[in-house]
Amino acid sequence: MTVESTAARTPRRSSTSGGKRASAKKAAPQKSTEPELVQLLTPEGKRVKNAAYDGYVASITAEELRGLYRDMVLTRRFDSEATSLQRQGELGLWASLLGQEAAQIGSGRATRDDDYVFPTYREHGVAWCRGVDPTNLLGMFRGVNNGGWDPNSNNFHLYTIVIGSQTLHATGYAMGVAKDGADSAVIAYFGDGASSQGDVAESFTFSAVYNAPVVFFCQNNQWAISEPTERQTRVPLYQRAQGYGFPGVRVDGNDVLAVLAVTRWALERARSGEGPALIEAFTYRMGAHTTSDDPTKYRRDEEREAWEAKDPILRLRTYLESEGHADEGFFAELEDESEALGKRVREVVRAMPDPDRMAIFENVYADGHALVDEERAQFAAYQASFADGEVK
Repeated sequence: MTVESTAARTPRRSSTSGGKRASAKKAAPQKSTEPELVQLLTPEGKRVKNAAYDGYVASITAEELRGLYRDMVLTRRFDSEATSLQRQGELGLWASLLGQEAAQIGSGRATRDDDYVFPTYREHGVAWCRGVDPTNLLGMFRGVNNGGWDPNSNNFHLYTIVIGSQTLHATGYAMGVAKDGADSAVIAYFGDGASSQGDVAESFTFSAVYNAPVVFFCQNNQWAISEPTERQTRVPLYQRAQGYGFPGVRVDGNDVLAVLAVTRWALERARSGEGPALIEAFTYRMGAHTTSDDPTKYRRDEEREAWEAKDPILRLRTYLESEGHADEGFFAELEDESEALGKRVREVVRAMPDPDRMAIFENVYADGHALVDEERAQFAAYQASFADGEVK
């Protein structure tokens, strides 16, 4: 497959005849149903060549390929358990990544330990790659903590609920990295819906002007809750980078090998001082936006079924089997590991202690504040007014 990069694209001028303006009634060009993108593994699990990106995965071993498969399988199992726990009333909400495993694992495994990651609230696979215990992700959705992990322990920032704001945080952090003279990079995740936010546009502007070592990774799962992508943009999302002066690439987001290669390329150029890049991982949200959403109200079953045939896990399994890189023993052991992970997730979540009610007043201001002290005292008095569930 070929690669579309905005770095090499030249805008076309509309032609006119005899100096006259083209007719306003001229039919609009038809959209391609299959966008041109970087692909190394077809949906049928066949390896295809790509001169621009093959080199970034040329040395990958059979063991590493099995590792990518294991990452995706266990991430999907964790995600499934979390969805089930929410349905059982154990979590307040859950944002599933079902169908986006390749985009997250491929990009997450491309990062180095000293790179810094800024996620949204759906990057469970990236968190897995960064070494964050998956059960820590669930505390916030259960309402028992404000994140559950120290961002500096894994260079993985806390989940960000405000849509798009983490791209500004990432840009500022990357500007600091550049000023420090470090050779690490920053990667910021967001979705197609967030691409319409002003914060994202500002991030593009500042990162380009200051040549910040940041990679913007957009998981285009084609649905911003109930809004399809075509309601938000007239051009493919990766082409937006052209207006800001840095390259944009669209990659098959269900192809873990292609995502790994493209993200390695983008991170390497960022570390070497070449500035930002935008990756659009073209994928699909197989499930609901969150567990409070019903996608059957706005999405056709035929569309979902077509994308199920492009499943990222099945794709890699087919390749592993056809190349003799994995046998039934490997898949059986992984199934046992998957069952053990599900069991641990259920046990840990149900054993999570209730939070300290007074903890909400901590870390509001670095040096304390009289108003917060007053509010803390008032809340403590209110809590003390209850005895055995009854107001005194």
